[in-house]
Amino acid sequence: MYLHIRKKKNPSGSVSVQIIDRKNRGYKVIETIGCAKNNIELELLVSKAKERLKELQPTLFDLYEEKDEKEEILGKKVEFIDIDNDIIFSIGGELILGKIIKDLGCEDYFKKVKIRKVEKRFEYFKDLVILRILYQGSKLYFIDYRKIFRRKNDISVYSVYRLLDKLYFTKLKDELEKCVFKHTLKLLNNQLIVTFYDVTTLHFESESEDDLRKIGFSKEGKLNRPQIQIGLLTTIEGYPLGYEIYEGNKFEGHTLIESVKNIEKKFNLKHKPIIVADRGMLNNCNLIELENKGYKYIIGARIKSLKDDLKSQIASLIFKNDSDTKEIVLNETITCNSKNKSNKNNQKTIKKYIPQRLILSFFTQRMKKDKYLREKAIEKLEKKLNDSVKFQKSDLKLSPYAKFIDLETKSLRGDNCQIVYKINEDKIKLDEKLDGIKGYITNDFTLSHNEIISHYTNLYNIEKAFRISKTDLKIRPVYHRLENRIKAHILISFIAYAVYKEFERRIKINNINLPFSYKILMELILNMKAIEDEDKIQLLKFNKYQKLIFNAVFNL
Repeated sequence: MYLHIRKKKNPSGSVSVQIIDRKNRGYKVIETIGCAKNNIELELLVSKAKERLKELQPTLFDLYEEKDEKEEILGKKVEFIDIDNDIIFSIGGELILGKIIKDLGCEDYFKKVKIRKVEKRFEYFKDLVILRILYQGSKLYFIDYRKIFRRKNDISVYSVYRLLDKLYFTKLKDELEKCVFKHTLKLLNNQLIVTFYDVTTLHFESESEDDLRKIGFSKEGKLNRPQIQIGLLTTIEGYPLGYEIYEGNKFEGHTLIESVKNIEKKFNLKHKPIIVADRGMLNNCNLIELENKGYKYIIGARIKSLKDDLKSQIASLIFKNDSDTKEIVLNETITCNSKNKSNKNNQKTIKKYIPQRLILSFFTQRMKKDKYLREKAIEKLEKKLNDSVKFQKSDLKLSPYAKFIDLETKSLRGDNCQIVYKINEDKIKLDEKLDGIKGYITNDFTLSHNEIISHYTNLYNIEKAFRISKTDLKIRPVYHRLENRIKAHILISFIAYAVYKEFERRIKINNINLPFSYKILMELILNMKAIEDEDKIQLLKFNKYQKLIFNAVFNL
């Protein structure tokens, strides 16, 4: 008996792998191993057939085959099959994220700007966006990745830099922002009711400053490092609306009005949305500016930092349970002290009466936390007060609980006097009555208490947006020095964030609750493989999770 492996082509185009017994001029099919539809399946079946052949017709060498080192390392028998790694490549990024980029319609906006080789440049741009989501690296890494893993040698580092220059020296940036804004507005049924604003900083490793990269207050804790600031506007759900880039030393409170003006002008807003931001962003000057321009706003109120008469009024309120809310109408004139940019000593005072509502909510858990933090702080303050040598006047500025300490002057002999620090028990008692109460200030008299609280609570979504950009998309480090290329990098990251959020939305609306993080979802996309066979691309079979992702993105 002479057994042999045969590859038989079928009329359908598939190939059957069989073990046959050749006899004289004929043959007999001993066993059919399987049917292959592509080269990878074919080589796997041939490998399986070889193993089966050894079982059916063992040789002396097969009986005494030794374990090799690869088998010891991997724990199973190891064989090479006749398939080049080069023909297997990751297709998930181009397929899944490419579909979302297509649905955003950014290519149509890309074509509105007259640049040479627009189709090729959009392909490079799309690849840069996908790379920012899946692989995160420098532009040189991008070129090497295309060359090694996708066998695309059609781009040089100079082509990438020219593309980055085009993004800012043409109107591409504005067109691509319109693309994202229009898509986001479509998700909102063309009704932009509320928008959130916040600022983050991105530092550079270089120590040299220029017109954009300036040393300023770093939210990342990177002192003496040049940085830039990014002001971002999002929806309640964290979908991006627009962004602006500012110098690293610009006061973040001065960025809000400028960003709102730019968004209103760029997108020709017909309805002015409610602006939600933290208290530091919406200072008195900004509140007056927003009121003058017809904007409504919601900000957080630092209850324990309000005027004493207002605190006493709040302390007298009775909250029955955690769902109970109260309201106080604030009939006050707001004062803005602004400095002239050309002459800092020339201070201008602006006053405006703005009717406002102070909405108050109470939570038992927050009350317990407030009480715990105050008691620990007072304990430390008392310990320092007992040791007058260690207690310094600067300690009053460092602790928010220093408001409980009164300064008294004690006369000594002659003209000498001594400053005595003493804890004010009455202030502590008033503070205790405010435990668990959180406030929200708005100039909108149409919203309910729950709507105001809900809108402000959703402010965490913009913080999540910055966290995604810095961790998942790794917006920094920025491997650029020129201002226009730094800005182009931020634009690519902005589009990448829009694609990321749209992917997240499609997973959510399809009720796909996978038991792992979005980082693993990206790995699942990365591990969607395909083979390039002559003039076609053949997708390898998806696992169950990849099928869910594919169906969600393609709305199947």
